[in-house]
Amino acid sequence: MQYQAILRILGLLLMLSSITMLPPSVVSLWYQDGAAAPFFLGFSLSLIAGCLIWLPVRSYQRELRVRDGFVVVIMFWVVLGLSGSLPLMLSETPDMSFTDAVFESVSGLTTTGATVIIGLDALPKSILYYRQQLQWLGGMGIIVLAVAVLPMLGVGGMQLYRAETPGPMKDDKLTPRIAETAKALWYIYLGLTVACAVAYWLAGMSLFDAIGHSFSTVAIGGFSTHDMSIGYFQSTQIEIVATIFMILAGINFALHFVAWRSLRLSHYFTDPEVRTYLIFLLLFSSIVVAFLYREDFFATLDSTLVHGIFQTVSIATTTGFGTANYPSWPIFITFLLLMASFIGGCAGSAGGGMKVIRILLLMMQGAREIKRLVHPNALFIVKVGGKVLPNRVIEAVWGFFSLYIACFCIISLLLVFNGLDFVTALSAVAACMNNLGPGLGEVGANYNTIDATSKWLLCFAMLLGRLEIFTLLVLLTPIFWRG
Repeated sequence: MQYQAILRILGLLLMLSSITMLPPSVVSLWYQDGAAAPFFLGFSLSLIAGCLIWLPVRSYQRELRVRDGFVVVIMFWVVLGLSGSLPLMLSETPDMSFTDAVFESVSGLTTTGATVIIGLDALPKSILYYRQQLQWLGGMGIIVLAVAVLPMLGVGGMQLYRAETPGPMKDDKLTPRIAETAKALWYIYLGLTVACAVAYWLAGMSLFDAIGHSFSTVAIGGFSTHDMSIGYFQSTQIEIVATIFMILAGINFALHFVAWRSLRLSHYFTDPEVRTYLIFLLLFSSIVVAFLYREDFFATLDSTLVHGIFQTVSIATTTGFGTANYPSWPIFITFLLLMASFIGGCAGSAGGGMKVIRILLLMMQGAREIKRLVHPNALFIVKVGGKVLPNRVIEAVWGFFSLYIACFCIISLLLVFNGLDFVTALSAVAACMNNLGPGLGEVGANYNTIDATSKWLLCFAMLLGRLEIFTLLVLLTPIFWRG
């Protein structure tokens, strides 16, 4: 293990991340909300800590190995979660404990959207902006942003990209150089964010709300500047805009890049994962709308369609936005949508869950096993997009699925042991591991009432989901540290 190289990169990344505390300072000065000091102090502490880590090893330049890349990613997410909590902890409004501040920070950076804050409408504008910014940076992965910058500083980034990028097939590159790949993804990400902000503004949001909600929409995060989330605006147009951009943000950003570069939309319709993703959304939306219509939950069919489709897309893509009356919906719908969040978005998107491609491969593998029972001596292959997948990919998907379920069960048991009721524990773990946010029971609105131990367990669940299990668990194996 090249500890000096790891510390050098960690110091650089920490210094870079400290810069993200300056925009909220500007927002605070612009709105004169009196909350600039915590951001300036947080910036100073993060910058100094980064310098202290980097200076002793600044001249040590070695190529990162795969194991080093995993350590950097994990250490940085932990350190970033801690440093990101500084402005929240130092601020007088809201008055947050260390645990609550870290929970809010990790939730934002992992685009989970679970919050412990009550009274968002009364918070300083700078704090509200900072929460949205945390999700925006975490959406594509601040490591990918660093990968685009670090090569200029003499640090290779391929290992970081492989450890951070979502999805079962991580070796494909859009462009020959990894820095160019990261930049291309960020250009698409930024373009979608700007388009979303403009659409929200034209639909009736204030400029501040439009920018903030575009951050959390494209990041599939779910943080809002209001306690009632999207329901605060009581606007069909805003819900339609949110639905469209949540669907777009749930698609593989590499596919967005390919479609943009070739100026052809056909790539979306020929991609098997996107087709499956849209079929799942259509299926779940149809069930929810039909059930709401049967129960006469809304006065008109139009309202039923808009609210039903919006909430389905929000939960199924693991965004986590809500309407004012969503918690009062029938338990069948809330439970169905919670189950849908296990599927999540496409690989290569900011969405959580197990990813559509993995679910598709599991279904295809299940169908293959059924065929083998009927024809034991026949040879069946699994194809995606006309390409034969090697058994190694199928094995990795099965390994991921088994570990995902095992972690879900273990953390749920620990929460129940810690005193949470069964529904709250299971839904909280599902919401955090799937990077969804809102759960059921005690955590339906926020996570403020649960104890500190449960919050730390859920922080671990968020990181598990954001880093897709293997990246985090590999550090806990003895074989990783040998040699």
